[in-house]
Amino acid sequence: MKLASKLIHSAAICAFFVPVMASAQSQSAPSQTAEIDEVITTGQYLYSDQINALKTPTPIVDVPQSLSITTAEQIVQQGFNSIEDVVAYTPGVTASQGEGHRDAVVFRGVRSTADFFIDGVRDDVQYYRSLYNLEQVEILRGPNALLFGRGGTGGLLNRVTKKAALGEQFTGYKGSLDTFGGFDVAVDQNFAVSDKAGFRFNGYYESLNNHRDFFDGDRFGFNPTARFELTPATMIDLSYEYIDNERFVDRGIPSGADGRPAEQLVDITFADPDNNFTTFVAHVFRANIQHQFNDNLKGNFTASYGDYDKLYSNLFANDFDEVANIVELDGYIDTTQRESFTLSGNLIGDFTTGFIGHTVVAGAEYIDTSNDNDRFNTFFSTSAADRAAEIAATGSSNIRTDRASFIADRPIDFSGNSGQIADGRFVVNSFGDLNAPNAEFANSAIINDDTQADLQVFSAYIQDEIEVNDYLDVIIGGRFDRFEIDVLNVVTGEQRSRTDEEFSPRLGLILKPQENISLYGSYSQSFLPRSGEQFANINGANDVLEPDTFTNLEAGVKWDVSNRFSVTGAIFEIEERSPQVDDNDAGSFVIVESEIRGFEAQLSGQITDRWDIRAGYSYLEGDQVSNSGASQGENNGLRLRELPESTFNLWSNYQLSDQFGIGGGLTHQGEQFADNGNNVTLPSFTRFDAAVYYNVNDDLRLQVNVENLFDTEYFPTAHTANNITVGAPLNARFTVSGRF
Repeated sequence: MKLASKLIHSAAICAFFVPVMASAQSQSAPSQTAEIDEVITTGQYLYSDQINALKTPTPIVDVPQSLSITTAEQIVQQGFNSIEDVVAYTPGVTASQGEGHRDAVVFRGVRSTADFFIDGVRDDVQYYRSLYNLEQVEILRGPNALLFGRGGTGGLLNRVTKKAALGEQFTGYKGSLDTFGGFDVAVDQNFAVSDKAGFRFNGYYESLNNHRDFFDGDRFGFNPTARFELTPATMIDLSYEYIDNERFVDRGIPSGADGRPAEQLVDITFADPDNNFTTFVAHVFRANIQHQFNDNLKGNFTASYGDYDKLYSNLFANDFDEVANIVELDGYIDTTQRESFTLSGNLIGDFTTGFIGHTVVAGAEYIDTSNDNDRFNTFFSTSAADRAAEIAATGSSNIRTDRASFIADRPIDFSGNSGQIADGRFVVNSFGDLNAPNAEFANSAIINDDTQADLQVFSAYIQDEIEVNDYLDVIIGGRFDRFEIDVLNVVTGEQRSRTDEEFSPRLGLILKPQENISLYGSYSQSFLPRSGEQFANINGANDVLEPDTFTNLEAGVKWDVSNRFSVTGAIFEIEERSPQVDDNDAGSFVIVESEIRGFEAQLSGQITDRWDIRAGYSYLEGDQVSNSGASQGENNGLRLRELPESTFNLWSNYQLSDQFGIGGGLTHQGEQFADNGNNVTLPSFTRFDAAVYYNVNDDLRLQVNVENLFDTEYFPTAHTANNITVGAPLNARFTVSGRF
């Protein structure tokens, strides 16, 4: 009843707000500049060049699902530099810390490190994704395996890359410098080789810096693409991307005795400058062919290959004794080597049967992935003799050596703590000196795991968008996935295999009282195999358990108030069904169910020719369900972690003159729990941002973006109760950009 009351209240606010905005819109001038036309066109369809996340170029108003699009223009206006920046201004999703080495997004209360796509192709490796070569970022919310396969349990994020353009010659550029000392440069150059061929080059370099001790790093990449019109009906796009990232790893601060971030430690970085780092190198090849067979049938065919190599090394706070001012540190180093090949294709047919219209998409996908992971834990000890003495004194042979305690001071003093991290190569006398090998510990590495996984997935799907009449559309479809995994546990020599075959349905109903308004209801489903997002292992009972399944019921409204302003709202419920081993009978299984419920609303567009606005709100609630003991399968009274009850974001630009404009906004996040036990709370916060820009001429733009305008102390994300991110203080970014 509490949720129903809040949903009704939110819906009432939306019902009042929409007519008010419509009235304001009706009073604005109907004219529209060419620049705004381009923005609207980019955002009107998911993946506007028709190789889109939805496989068909469907107008947003006709999609029975909540979604958001951030265009390249919006990325520039707001000074976004990361996926986390985009997420901060998107309703229904929040960022997670990602342990300081990867993008991690919480889609409607479900944390994910793998529900990422690029040009509709799965991009599930763990790293920080850049924005230098993007046309737009699409975030779809709710489970939907029909078009995307496994995962997508709370939603997904698709990046749309820039493609070579035919018959155009231009050069775009951007350079930025921030008040922390970081800077970046980027270039976007298109060459018209001929009327039938084009070549485009996007590249960037970024030097990293921020407000935390020791933080530094750099990343660079380049992405040449080519487009060829083989015939008037056939187009081919080729792409290669090189990615090279290296950065310091910061996992934040621990919590205090009061169950909140230990604010007295905000200036301390619990890490070692030589042993907290991550490196990532990738080579990614993509090819796409589009062919128009006739007026009613076309096809899209994509091949993608990626080779990824990653190293991640870190020390982090594991516990904090506030009375003694002692922090306990833990750490590990791991590597990932992955090769992944994806082949997919679909046919899109447009036809009628009698008076009923059909847009049918039928396709198949094949994925072949090999993935090697290993992890070695830290080893702390002053000397072997000291360890022996401690064992003799205590009579214990289980002295912990993988963690050590330090005075919580700035900086952390590692002197006198001999130890080892990793695989015997990183042996140190004082933990900050990797060049001081100590043969005494050379063979004392503590291996945590070492797995070699091979994965093959075959999928086939079909969906029919049925236009019953001008007022009613029905979407129905299904997908079959065969997910086969083999995992070798190198440490134990154990080999395990599992094959899952899943059918995922989708059903949508769209009522259109008029062309620019839709009322929809939808049912969709997704699944996640027991090997998890990164399919590292299926140890224990995981090789006999069925996949987790997720279903989404959603109802909403979409209203294109005009061709430049839209309002949407949705209520939803996600249900997870998770098979678990019965704690009371190891030979039996039980089904544990949990639910996440909520409401979302967003608006975007132009109020007047000079004034545009984007805003979003979400309300979320979800309770944990016990997975153990006599209460297994019952609500345990705890709220899901990383699930703020309310989030709100707002951004608005106003063009004061033809050359001068200003922008401003805020992002608000309600309090949330950092741990499953609900013992540590991240306080709510509201951060204000601003921008000023000046168009010197058609080829040159000067811009200043200010983040955290009022210098608010806040803690936006966490990974655990003792890995809490410290938000950046007041800072500014100065940008020069243009195109000629």
